[in-house]
Order: sequence, then structure tokens, then C-alpha cells
Amino acid sequence: MTDPTSGQRTYTLRGPDNEPYRSSSPGTLGGHRGGKLYGRLDCPSALRAMGRGPYMRYRVFFADEGTAIAAGYRPCSVCLPTEYQRWKTTRKKRRSTS
Repeated sequence: MTDPTSGQRTYTLRGPDNEPYRSSSPGTLGGHRGGKLYGRLDCPSALRAMGRGPYMRYRVFFADEGTAIAAGYRPCSVCLPTEYQRWKTTRKKRRSTS
């Protein structure tokens, strides 16, 4: 989208509060609102889902991993397997201490 006042290209990203905001920089990660997950922009799983149907309606973007996590999203197991395993391990530890 182009900002009508400045003529600069703007991007809609999600903040740590999961609310959308305009940015002059594109996001580095994409996510899916329904699945509450995030991953690389070139994730094979996300690209397949985009080709199948209405995935784009639920697509969100984040500036970085910290913001995606703060917004309540988890890493994609396909394109971010190391981050996903770390998330999964942390989640198991929290459950066992509850």
C-alpha cells in the first residue's frame, strides 16, 4: 500500500499486542491468524496453503521473531524446525510445572 501523504510504500505489520500498524519496512516473517503460527516468508508449507485457497485472508506479518512471540504466535515446524523444537520443549516444561 502507498501512503497518500508521503507517497511511500507502507506495509501492515502486527505488533506485540497483535494489533496491526503501518510500517515503512516490510515484515521479515509471515504468519497465520487462525493457526497462530509464524514462519519465513518463503515457507514451503505456507506457499502450498496460499495456492490452495483462502489462506491470504488470514495472513499477517511481523517485523521480527520477538514480536511474533509476544503477539502469541508459535514458530512453524516446517520452515523453523529449531525454533519450533525450542517452543515445544518450553511448552512441555511449563505444563509439567503447572
